[in-house]
Amino acid sequence: MKALTYSEHGNPNVLTFIDVPEPNFGKGDALIRVRATGVNRVDVAQRNGWFTLPNFSLPNIPGMDVAGEIIALGEEAVQVASSRGLEIAIGDRVVVDPSMSEVPASSSLHGNGDLYGDLDVIGATVPGGYAELCVAPASHVHLIPTNMSFAHAAAFPTAWMTAHHALFDVGKLCAGETLLIHAGASGVSLAAIQLACAAGATVYATASSDDKCQRAIQAGAKAAVTNRSTDIAQWSKEQTNGRGVNMVFDHVGAALWASSMFALAPRGRLVNCGNTSGDEAVIPSLGFMFHMGIQVLGSDPYRYEEFEKVWLQYCSEDFDPSIDTTYQLKDGAEAHRRLESNNVAGKFILKP
Repeated sequence: MKALTYSEHGNPNVLTFIDVPEPNFGKGDALIRVRATGVNRVDVAQRNGWFTLPNFSLPNIPGMDVAGEIIALGEEAVQVASSRGLEIAIGDRVVVDPSMSEVPASSSLHGNGDLYGDLDVIGATVPGGYAELCVAPASHVHLIPTNMSFAHAAAFPTAWMTAHHALFDVGKLCAGETLLIHAGASGVSLAAIQLACAAGATVYATASSDDKCQRAIQAGAKAAVTNRSTDIAQWSKEQTNGRGVNMVFDHVGAALWASSMFALAPRGRLVNCGNTSGDEAVIPSLGFMFHMGIQVLGSDPYRYEEFEKVWLQYCSEDFDPSIDTTYQLKDGAEAHRRLESNNVAGKFILKP
C-alpha cells in the first residue's frame, strides 16, 4: 500500500510517499480503507522532533483523524464491538477514536492505554491515516451517517474531542458564562467556539489577523480581535462590562499566558490544552491569582466513554467541520508547510 511517512526528523521534505507493507491486524481489530485523514499540529511537532509522545518511534506514519470503510474484520471483532454497544460489519463507513485506552486484549493495539503514561495514539505512536489502510480496534470505530462525507467525519476526532474535554470535563463551562478563545481560526478553536455557543456560553476570540478574526465570528464568536497588538486583558474587560471572562480556552501557551490570566473574572478558569508558542510560561502575579481565586487547569486526555457521546452530538447538530483545504495524500508535505506558517483557518484533510 501507499503511505506518506518519514524515517528521520526534519522539515516537510522528510515526508516520502512510498510503498509500505500492508498492516497486520488482530482478532479484535478492523482493517480500514482510509478515505480521509486530518492534519494536526502534533504531526508537525513530531516530524520536526520538537516534541514526541511516549512510545513514539521511527519510521512514523502520522494521521490521528481516520475516516474510511471497513474492508476486513478479525474473527472476534464483531463480538468486541457488540460488547461495547457498537454494531459493525464489513463495508461500514466509520470514524476512528485514535486514543488507545481501554483497548481489548484481542486487539493488536492492546497494551499501552495508560492515560497518564504510555498511551498509544493512532497516527502518533502507532501507524495512522497517512496511508491507504489503517488498523483500529473494533471497540474504537463508530458509524458515519450516510449523509456525512468522509472529510466531514475526519475533521472530528482530534479537534472536537480536545475542545469538548477541555471545555466541559475539565473547565466545567456552563450556559450563561463568558469564554475567551485564542487562535480563533484554528481547527480546535473553531470546534470550541461552536461547542461553547451550542452550550449557551458567550464566546470572544483572538486571532493573528483580521481575516482569522472574521472566521471566528462566522463560527459564532460574539466579537474577535487580533492578538498581535491588542491589550487582550483590557479588551476582554471591555467586552464584559469590566468583569472579565469566566474561562479562557488556551492552546497557544507562553505567548498569551499573562494576557489570559489578567483577562479572567474573579474565580475564572484558565484551561490549557496546548503549547504551540513554547513550553514555559510564567505566572505574572501570584497576588492576582490567589486574591482573585484564579484556577489554572491542564486538560488531560479524554476518556474512552466521552468519544461516542460527542460524536453523536457532532452528527446530530448542524456543526461546521471547518475544513480549509483538502489535499491528495501524496501532497501532504504542502499541508505541513502551510500549517507551520500558520496559513490555515480550520482543518487540512488528506485523501489517499
